[in-house]
Amino acid sequence: MASFPHYVKLNNGAHMPIIGLGTFQVKAGELEAAVETAIEYGYRHIDTAWAYTNEKDIGNALKRVFDAGKLKREDIFVVSKLPNGGHHRDKVLHYLQESLDDLQLSYVDLYLVHFPLSVVPTDGNAVFPRKDGKLVIDYEADLVDTWKGMEDAVDAGMTKAIGLSNFNSEQIKRIYENARIKPANLQVECHAYFPQFKLFEFCKELNITFTAYGPLGNPSLSRFLKETEGIDAVLPNLLKDTSIQAIAERNQKTPAQILLRWLIQRGIIVIPKSSKPIRIKENFEIFDFNLSEEEVNQINALDKNIRLFKYDGMEDHPNFPFKIPF
Repeated sequence: MASFPHYVKLNNGAHMPIIGLGTFQVKAGELEAAVETAIEYGYRHIDTAWAYTNEKDIGNALKRVFDAGKLKREDIFVVSKLPNGGHHRDKVLHYLQESLDDLQLSYVDLYLVHFPLSVVPTDGNAVFPRKDGKLVIDYEADLVDTWKGMEDAVDAGMTKAIGLSNFNSEQIKRIYENARIKPANLQVECHAYFPQFKLFEFCKELNITFTAYGPLGNPSLSRFLKETEGIDAVLPNLLKDTSIQAIAERNQKTPAQILLRWLIQRGIIVIPKSSKPIRIKENFEIFDFNLSEEEVNQINALDKNIRLFKYDGMEDHPNFPFKIPF
């Protein structure tokens, strides 16, 4: 069995663990335990964001781990993200400092611009503030100006590396061409039904590493829409795909492990989300087997070019990233 690297090298020389714990929508009462469980099982990468409103819980968990002498700060790779209300250069350090205070850290390892969508914060909402049901767009913000603020954060020692999330190829290229410090990572939705082949190759050419959020699809989306919007929707569930299940049975692995292995064999970083100890453990156990070329091609063929994460009501923003193919 050929060994497989547990890390992806960033353009600043740092090693980013290829699997991390995703924390989006993990229930507040479960998150601290999930972080500590993940660290016990070997995770060394935690993904969060100002927008997730969970950084205090993560900070509490990390402090306990550090205080107990289980890890030192340099042993863990922490990712956070700038909210949409922080797109002016002079706001970047403000929001990053808020994240650092909640995380009880002096720096993060990677800081991402969460979305290219600039907004005017209202009532403390710097994520997707709305007025009369419409997004409160900040038309004065400019993405190149935002990036200069991100570079300021590196200069200030508040983050080791900077990158982007939910940007398309044209937006990435504009940042790259105007950057003093080049983007180190792009985080986007990526899974077997939406494999992002073209965007991944585009990033490889620019030496930008690639992180897949929603690497298992979005199996909880149907329930989320029912609970929050009252919508009954039958949506694709990758974990129940018969091709994935057959490959899982052949390898004596779970469907989730197959989907994660397929991504890391492509050199893509994954951040599966779970608060259940058994799932957290299983998701990390993806380094002791290889998918065959035939199995990889089978999974490649599942491409449906469909996004399972929805951003309805944001299409009118001039920087909405999903108007072009990639």
